[in-house]
Amino acid sequence: MCERILIVDASLDHTAYWPVQQWIPYLGGAPADAVHLPSTSAVPSLSRYTHILLTGSEATFEEPAPWFELEADLVRDAVDRDLAVLGSCFGHQMLVWALSGPQSVRRAQCPELGWVSIEILGKDQLLDDLPNPWHAFAFHLDEVIAPPSPWRVLAKNDACSVQAIRYGDQRVWGIQPHPETDPPEARRLMEMALRQAPDRAEEIRRAMSQPVCDDAVTAQLVDSFLQS
Repeated sequence: MCERILIVDASLDHTAYWPVQQWIPYLGGAPADAVHLPSTSAVPSLSRYTHILLTGSEATFEEPAPWFELEADLVRDAVDRDLAVLGSCFGHQMLVWALSGPQSVRRAQCPELGWVSIEILGKDQLLDDLPNPWHAFAFHLDEVIAPPSPWRVLAKNDACSVQAIRYGDQRVWGIQPHPETDPPEARRLMEMALRQAPDRAEEIRRAMSQPVCDDAVTAQLVDSFLQS
């Protein structure tokens, strides 16, 4: 079966954040469709797809919306079908929420905003071509905590103990950062956050003053995923 990707778009406001547009350039021309679950779009049959990509979102697991169950059902269906699945940020957290329960996702004790350094803990086909440490943009208020078996933690840093995971030996991975968000788009998102969240102004300005540290390995990461 030829590769065909379903992008599960969990963004709430496309004028602020449109992850489908950010991921598409890295798919190497592979055919892809998108479904926007917050608008309760009908979920297409997964029988057409080989790979599922779960995007980030402005939503939080502290306030689950009805469409969270739509995405959780899609995740469980994909895993039952042995499809390859990659979740980023909210999508990473959704994988664990759907497969292992809400007790494994919480409000982050150290929310991350800006460019972060991530330690890769061992060999895995998704991460083998990445530098170690790996540097990428992150923007998250929730986090995965102590995922139970069969999850395996593949990467971490001091702020977040679960930066990348894999569901046993299945082709199911989660990554906490936003590798698809390039530095200009990251700055735009932070400027928007500064206007929309004045209570976090000090933290946002501190992140904006950071030097950019991005290894720009999204194409390699996606290629490893599509080859799985």
